[in-house]
Amino acid sequence: MARTINRLQPNRLAQLLSNKKTRKIVAPLIAVAVLLVIWQLLTLSPDANLPSPIKVVEQTWELIINPFFDKGATNKGLFWQIWASLQRVLQGFTLAAIVGISIGIVVGTNEFLYDALDPIFQILRTIPPLAWLPIALATFQQSNPSAIFVIFITSIWPIILNTIAGVQQIPQDYVNVSKVLQLSRKEYFLDVVFPATVPYIFTGLRIGVGLSWLAIVAAEMLIGGVGIGFFIWDAWNAANISQIIIALLYVGLVGLLLDKTIAFIATKVVPDETT
Repeated sequence: MARTINRLQPNRLAQLLSNKKTRKIVAPLIAVAVLLVIWQLLTLSPDANLPSPIKVVEQTWELIINPFFDKGATNKGLFWQIWASLQRVLQGFTLAAIVGISIGIVVGTNEFLYDALDPIFQILRTIPPLAWLPIALATFQQSNPSAIFVIFITSIWPIILNTIAGVQQIPQDYVNVSKVLQLSRKEYFLDVVFPATVPYIFTGLRIGVGLSWLAIVAAEMLIGGVGIGFFIWDAWNAANISQIIIALLYVGLVGLLLDKTIAFIATKVVPDETT
């Protein structure tokens, strides 16, 4: 009986891996399991600088099972730390999306504006996110608006540039037909420009939301307060590597969720023929 079960298990695994739908779930789980085993083996030595996966879980178990505790000030569970960061990202990214898409459409439809502003965009987009933080603090004199500004200025450039690219890729035939039909500016935008540009816009949004999440974690390490970035920095000051590792795991999962959310919305908005 045991031999029969042992023969069935590899066959079952092979069936799961041969199916495209189940393979997308099973294959990552196998990869994670292998990485955890390697990590555990590399940290078996008492002299290891990093804790093992088992030790990380043991030392952060209270954080894992109780993410909603709130003892005031910055002593809060991981849920509240991440929620505070997400609120800043939502504000900065939403503002960047509105401004970025608007600027991209205007610049993309005007050759003079494109020639004038594109070099400026290319220079500003290469500035590291944290380099903007001193300027933001000097301007707003408060940490929270400064963090939101860093998110805004970090995520706006891919949105602008991808929107411009989308507008410039509109087929000339579409433009000619709109002239023949004598479409108004509103009709031209709604019926020609926007549908043709949407795929490019969502590409910019996916890049922008990823950069936003990266920027807020880094910015919060410097400005302090409630947020997952400051939580990581505070754990480092307390030499609690296990808390840092579990926080990084949460950061990665939230970043993945943000990207998949934008991608899901894109599947509902982008026309089928362009996906």
